[in-house]
Amino acid sequence: MFSLLHNFLPQPIIWQSGLIKIHWYGIFIVLAILICLKLVLILAKKKNINSDQVYDLAFYLILFGLIGGRIYAVLLEWQYYFDYPWEIVAVWHGGLAIHGAIIGSVITLIYYCLKHRQSFWFWGDILAVVLPLGQAIGRWGNYFNQELFGRPTNLPWGIPIELNNRPLNYLSAQYFHPVFLYESILNLINFFILIWFYWHKDNFKLPPGRIMSVYLINYSIIRIVMEFLRLDDTPIVFGLRLPVAVSLMIIVVVAALWRFDTTKRSVL
Repeated sequence: MFSLLHNFLPQPIIWQSGLIKIHWYGIFIVLAILICLKLVLILAKKKNINSDQVYDLAFYLILFGLIGGRIYAVLLEWQYYFDYPWEIVAVWHGGLAIHGAIIGSVITLIYYCLKHRQSFWFWGDILAVVLPLGQAIGRWGNYFNQELFGRPTNLPWGIPIELNNRPLNYLSAQYFHPVFLYESILNLINFFILIWFYWHKDNFKLPPGRIMSVYLINYSIIRIVMEFLRLDDTPIVFGLRLPVAVSLMIIVVVAALWRFDTTKRSVL
């Protein structure tokens, strides 16, 4: 696989006929959603949750998760989208920020649980298990868009990037770190860690919401590490790339909330 990545120059479109185009990015996003939905159905069935309820919640989470991810991505590059506003709806070009998707999904889940008197922590744990699997799959869409790569490298698994997708100061470089691949693998590891804890949480006497908090901390650490390799432009906050600052804030907040007793609250 590494030798393939080293020599293969990916293209964003898998099939085209006239004005109709099918993008690899969209294929992987849809695939991630379908696999995650199937896994949520399996986990919910173990808890005697009706599948109709899962589909109902999934519809709103997918919708507002995608909206949140897109809004966040647009705000990060608002100058570009101010000049090219029609690109705001072009989600097939990439540009879904995971932090925005998480924010959109959390707000949606809070509203849903308050409205239906469901446990936010219960659903948060289930969704936190499947989310890193979806991320691991979805990152391959970034590969075909040539939009998530790192600094130049001579390692055998370095990937080629077209000239028009390279930063100006790296035009002479030949191969780059496949950050999408690193993050995909790390998210897959995170998934296996979380699902193992989920199946054994009674043995560890984990309170509701603890799986969700472990996901947030694990992914924040993954993102911080990846940001040291990434070359894409992002706002700088207090001398840090914005995703690093946001990830650090999430770790601090989640660690503080670990002392919050979720066992005595049916909703929040």
